[in-house]
Amino acid sequence: MFPFMAQGHIIPFLALAFQLIKTNKYTITFVNTHKNINKLRSSLPPNSSFNLLEIPFNSSDHNLPPDTENTDSVPYNMVPNLIEATLSFKPHFSKLVSGLVSEENGQRKPLCIITGMFFGWCAEIAQEFGVFHAIFIGGGGFGFACYYSLWMNLPHRNNTDSDGFFLLPDFPEASRLHVTQLTDYLRVADHGNDAFSVVLKKVLSPWKNVDGILINTVEELDNIGLMYFRREIGRQVWPIGPVLLSTGSQARAGKELGISQDVCKNWLDSKPCSSVLYVSFGSQNTIAPSQMMELALALEASGKDFIWVVRPPVGFDINSEFKADEYLPEGFEERIKISRQGLVVHNWAPQVDILSDKSVSAFLSHCGWNSVLEALSHGVPIIGWPMAAEQFYNVKLLEEKIGVCVEVARGKSCQVKHKEIVKIIELVMDETEKGKEMKRKACEIKETIENAIKDEVNNKGSSTKAMDEFFNAALTMRESTIG
Repeated sequence: MFPFMAQGHIIPFLALAFQLIKTNKYTITFVNTHKNINKLRSSLPPNSSFNLLEIPFNSSDHNLPPDTENTDSVPYNMVPNLIEATLSFKPHFSKLVSGLVSEENGQRKPLCIITGMFFGWCAEIAQEFGVFHAIFIGGGGFGFACYYSLWMNLPHRNNTDSDGFFLLPDFPEASRLHVTQLTDYLRVADHGNDAFSVVLKKVLSPWKNVDGILINTVEELDNIGLMYFRREIGRQVWPIGPVLLSTGSQARAGKELGISQDVCKNWLDSKPCSSVLYVSFGSQNTIAPSQMMELALALEASGKDFIWVVRPPVGFDINSEFKADEYLPEGFEERIKISRQGLVVHNWAPQVDILSDKSVSAFLSHCGWNSVLEALSHGVPIIGWPMAAEQFYNVKLLEEKIGVCVEVARGKSCQVKHKEIVKIIELVMDETEKGKEMKRKACEIKETIENAIKDEVNNKGSSTKAMDEFFNAALTMRESTIG
């Protein structure tokens, strides 16, 4: 297993690895660069049977800051450099696979290679050694179908109508998108004249050479996106989600909690059922200073209990210390603490534990797919504030197609007023028709997800069947190459 070096990519790979280890059928070899492997090593359970292998990488050779091996330590405008740099892994990965194949002494070579979405080039190496190769998309089908289509059909700014709407030429089922649902980089992207479009074309094009695609989603929720990939890539697509870290295992992802699980649990236990709003923008996103001020005012004015995971706003180092007196309204944190209305958590919170608590009513989220699945697996409706990548299209799916989300703001530069945020919080959390309907649908989706992962002898869910089909395809290839 070889994920791209980003927390949002490593976490679903790690969750999939834990899931496979539990079956006692497979040995997992997890491949990554030195720093990422070290972080994983320190966070795995002591009795873990993972093999961790390092691939050589020196960021300074690729116009990247020294010792940067993960997107959480690379400025966003340098992410294309990091993606481009991964192409230098080819000879090292080939040597690594060669070593694994020869280690088996001609008996049973590795069953399959599962790589991240930017590592389609691994297909060439897998084919050379006769090993089945699949890409694992940790995100959702619809969101990534839109994302893939957008990058493969540039530019979009020339095709918008007078109101800023446009259609994707190869994905009409997605219906209209708006220019505000494009990241800054997509808005200016233009067939090879910008760093992002050059490198993404390079790494997304080889998808057509892979043996199949695993997607961290559920067939019943996401059939439009799955249909797109089956049609456009022409390869088998297996929806095997949700692939999630279990409750209590968030620390395994190598993140340092900004609050102890006990303090968090005790605070939640003191709150009524379905009364708390959880607010988090994920491990790599933050909002603008003015947006942070407005959100703080909204949370306080709403009167709702809340847990808010804060990182320094746009324009500051996201990994630096959070300075409440600079970034939040005067006295905000102190007032919230005294009134016990909220918990302001610096850095990272035990998200799975929070979302699984009965006191949580809604989740104000950037709608990264890990967060979406964690919320829906616990029947929690979402207030969407997408920031980057495919998050805008995740919100579109959740709001327009599934009905479990309301968008409150869009991106890091939109103007948002606290009174508007309060209205949305009340709409979702109070006993409004809309709020009740969202909660009902979220509970329905929770049931759909539970059914998808059923693994009973005569009652297998769609995701369990898809996983079986994937392994059968890999076994068939191995038998044919050995035979």
